[in-house]
Amino acid sequence: MRIRMIIAMAGAAAMLLTGTAHAYPIKDSTLTENSLYGSGRLADSTCTEPPIKDGSRAQAKRYIRAVVGCLDTAWEGHLTAAGISFAKPKVVFFDKLPKKYCGYTLETEPGSYAMYCLQSRTIMIRLGRDWLQGTDDLWMLHATGALYGSHVMGLAGIVTAYEKAPYRNKGELHEQNRRYSLQSDCLGAVFVRSVQDSLGRGSRDWKKLTGVLKASGDHKGEDRTFGKGSTRVSWSARGYAEADPGACNTWSAPSSKVS
Repeated sequence: MRIRMIIAMAGAAAMLLTGTAHAYPIKDSTLTENSLYGSGRLADSTCTEPPIKDGSRAQAKRYIRAVVGCLDTAWEGHLTAAGISFAKPKVVFFDKLPKKYCGYTLETEPGSYAMYCLQSRTIMIRLGRDWLQGTDDLWMLHATGALYGSHVMGLAGIVTAYEKAPYRNKGELHEQNRRYSLQSDCLGAVFVRSVQDSLGRGSRDWKKLTGVLKASGDHKGEDRTFGKGSTRVSWSARGYAEADPGACNTWSAPSSKVS
């Protein structure tokens, strides 16, 4: 089953989709040679972080909406120049998860829950206590950027190609899910780097964020669908170092790099 969502501090879970079993590995050029990868460095832009304090759901909502506005500005010109048609996503907040959303039945999960719906180009978020703690550590900025990364992938055709990608068994399916999730992480980090100077953030803030990411990977006994903590850090670090979507091509990376 496919995943297309990020939830909580502890990693991700996703919109679930069924797939069919065919040959592997990935050969779809929409995934491996997408024009997004050749679009160049994301230009530096200005973003202002609204005030946010731990535990304030209202301030967190304002913060996320403001960051999405920054993401719109950062990605619109970039994608348009790359020949990728741009459209802004919608952002919807739920205090209580609906039983069904985007055509799928949602699992009942404690804590925060967020997903991107390709059909309506909507970012859906339920803010739990986990996302409302440690709000000064760049987590909220990176998580919003990663969710928007799914939107960017949707505009570039990557999401549709991912959903159609063949796999022979559960292990290959989980690997594809990790490639998707890790690419979202990487694109989120590309954005963080592009606005870092305007935020007055620096390497110290980034180091704190990598600590959170390292603790939020797949754990023993869980399905390995989002990547180990060290792998999440590795792909995010690539995006942060290069500020270039080309650094985020998880689909051409060897299996050992998306573990």
